[in-house]
Amino acid sequence: MQGTVSEFDPQTRAGAVLLDDGTEVRFSPAAFAAGGLRLLRLGQRLRLEHDEAGEVVRVTLPTLP
Repeated sequence: MQGTVSEFDPQTRAGAVLLDDGTEVRFSPAAFAAGGLRLLRLGQRLRLEHDEAGEVVRVTLPTLP
């Protein structure tokens, strides 16, 4: 699934993404670290990967594999 960054705290590395339907999905510092990203900006487009329970486990840029 994809969404747009609505919140990001560079110190904690946690944040939130708004999906296209307006639903807010939060991600943890662990999910941010798993994506290999260094920084995010508000309005940036992200791809979210989740586990079977629906927990976000990785956030990446849509252009990255």
